[in-house]
Amino acid sequence: MKRTFLTGLVMALGFGWLSATAAEQKPNIILVVVDDMGWGDLGLNQPAEHAGTPRIDTPVLDRLATQGAQLQRHYTCAPVCAPARASLFTGLHQGHAEVIRNNSFDAALENSHTLGSVLQAAGYDTALIGKWGIGGGRESGGTPGTCPAWPTKRGFDFFFGYNNHLAGHRHYPKEESNADPETHRNAIWDGDEMITDQLDGCYCTDLFTARAKKWIVDQHKENKGKPFFIAITYVAPHARLGIPAGEYPAGGGLNGGVQWLGEPGRMINTARPDSWDSYIHPQYRNAWQDYAYARYGNNAAHKLMTARRHASMITRVDEALGDLVQLCEDLGIADNTVIIFTSDNGCHDEPGAVGGFNGHPAPAQDPSFFRSYGNHDGIKRDVFDGGLRVPCVVYAPGIIKGGLVSTTPTQFQDWMATLCDLADVPVPARCDGRSLLPLLQGNDRLSEDPTRVLYAEYAFGGGMAQYRDYAANKPGRTRGEQQVLIFFDNRSGRWLKALRTGVKDGSEKWEIYDTEADPHESSPLALGENEGMQTYLNNLAMWNRRAYDYHRDPNAPRRNNPCGGFRSYDSKHVPAVNVETQGKGLSMKQVKGSAPWVPAAAELPADTATTVASPNGATLPAGTITTYTGYINVPNDGNHWHFYLTLSNVPGTKAFVKLHNFNLIDADFNYVPGSTATENAAVNTVEVDAARTGKKGIPLLAGKHPITITVVQGEKADGSLKLEWNRGPHNGHQTPRVEIPAEAFSPMPQ
Repeated sequence: MKRTFLTGLVMALGFGWLSATAAEQKPNIILVVVDDMGWGDLGLNQPAEHAGTPRIDTPVLDRLATQGAQLQRHYTCAPVCAPARASLFTGLHQGHAEVIRNNSFDAALENSHTLGSVLQAAGYDTALIGKWGIGGGRESGGTPGTCPAWPTKRGFDFFFGYNNHLAGHRHYPKEESNADPETHRNAIWDGDEMITDQLDGCYCTDLFTARAKKWIVDQHKENKGKPFFIAITYVAPHARLGIPAGEYPAGGGLNGGVQWLGEPGRMINTARPDSWDSYIHPQYRNAWQDYAYARYGNNAAHKLMTARRHASMITRVDEALGDLVQLCEDLGIADNTVIIFTSDNGCHDEPGAVGGFNGHPAPAQDPSFFRSYGNHDGIKRDVFDGGLRVPCVVYAPGIIKGGLVSTTPTQFQDWMATLCDLADVPVPARCDGRSLLPLLQGNDRLSEDPTRVLYAEYAFGGGMAQYRDYAANKPGRTRGEQQVLIFFDNRSGRWLKALRTGVKDGSEKWEIYDTEADPHESSPLALGENEGMQTYLNNLAMWNRRAYDYHRDPNAPRRNNPCGGFRSYDSKHVPAVNVETQGKGLSMKQVKGSAPWVPAAAELPADTATTVASPNGATLPAGTITTYTGYINVPNDGNHWHFYLTLSNVPGTKAFVKLHNFNLIDADFNYVPGSTATENAAVNTVEVDAARTGKKGIPLLAGKHPITITVVQGEKADGSLKLEWNRGPHNGHQTPRVEIPAEAFSPMPQ
């Protein structure tokens, strides 16, 4: 099976995603996300040169990887859970995240396109089972009634699990200490019902697996032939090293493995309240003693206890994956199901603010025991590869190429584009990612793409943890504001990684690493000494991110609003590009069709292609999608350039504007035709202070800036657009808002 967005394009009916693509042809999708599993915790990722280092066995994942695909350079967007998950579910890297950056735990994810909503629109049944943590509500709390971003309000038909991120640090919701001041429980929600008090002795990995299996079986029975998307977000191996109550049941699938019983007090078949948190996997019970005593001496007993717990947690997840695969085989859907497995960030060294109990300790993992960071340096909260590079396995027999091992850099935002490709719907223009489906099918178009940039940022106080196998440039390394670019260098033909830590004002030097040749990121390349390269990286960062006009609500709980997204370089001017252009106007391509949202411009074919003097006032025929590309010449430096887009009042009309590679105007999700959208971000959130919105603007240097405008014109009538700007305050006066003149536009060079 080979799917691309334009396969079977039927122009008379619109695009391929509006043509007669049968629902049963669309693959089911199971997205499995674990919490804080290091790249090296996957058995296949333990390199041969680490002989003698203990290894965690993951036989199911190893098999799925060798029969499916391994993405060896897969990156999260931030080295901590909330921003990583926000980027994963919205398709925006952290340079564009509108609300959730840094440690915005339990803030409300903006109300826009998500993996769930786009697949709902594609005809999928959708479910999220596990940890959410980006739903809003009160500090470390929230209910279906108080959370503006509850999963069922962000594209999921069904939710089972933890909304509160701190409750999600508990592996036994009923037995462990309460983390929720609102419900006074470690709240597990089954739909709108909190069922924590019924979950005697339920280990979360088993609980989420059993509930996921029940949902898949019910969906298959009730909606046979309709595709499904389920995200299973495990809390293992994060926080307190909670372990199962007994062995994993044999068999797996419909009649074996973990099973949902639905009986209060015995909700799943592995519930054992008398022996909770007691089961070390047999292969680890007496393992690694010589290694531990030789390395840790008098502390060996403690290190063995934590290591055996950590390994048992990961092996339990591995067994759960085998159970889910067997279920797909039993239901006869294995050949039309895509299973994606990854982790939200790198390995951790923290107990997650969870206290211990008598006989149930709360130790932190020592990532160096297994070299959970693999042959890299760094852990959770670090932007070196140990914190950002995560295990990633894709298993889809009959859909992708088996035995594929890819070292092309990929990142979380790519899953939005990939799942859209699988579902045969367009990628939203808002999305920063590219579809990985061609890569997974053996046609890697991304391996030498100079236009593709991966981006990450994160700020956290203090310094890196230190382990003896780190490179010499890590001891004493501060974190602070951290920033990462991964880009293709045409001169050397390599993907390189540039990073800087401890950023104070944005003038700090970038370090450049070839992470394939130097996985420890121990020796910065001499290329970084080149002043021109430093300028290029500064520009590249500014062209791929933006600051948003929001601030903390002083009356809201600390984490219940956008927080910590501000950067020391937010006020720096975005540089223009140095390019010679010929002529005036913008390139225009137009195609007959409609769309459920504004599609990414790169995906659009053209019935008509020409150059227009200006997009302002040009007729947009009913039932068309039009893209304008070129440059906009900003006449003056300005700290607060503001942009205004007004579309005709025709139902279904919407638009999206990009400047460089950053999102400028979002007139797509929840846009009201006929109204004016501005450069303000977070327009669909509840956290923005309306009194401040619109004051910041975009800091731009004079000169040419690439612009892309995509408009979906409603089918009932022709329309037009009006694009305006003003420079913001200048010399003590507000500059007037005026239509952008035609002479400001110039086309791309041919």
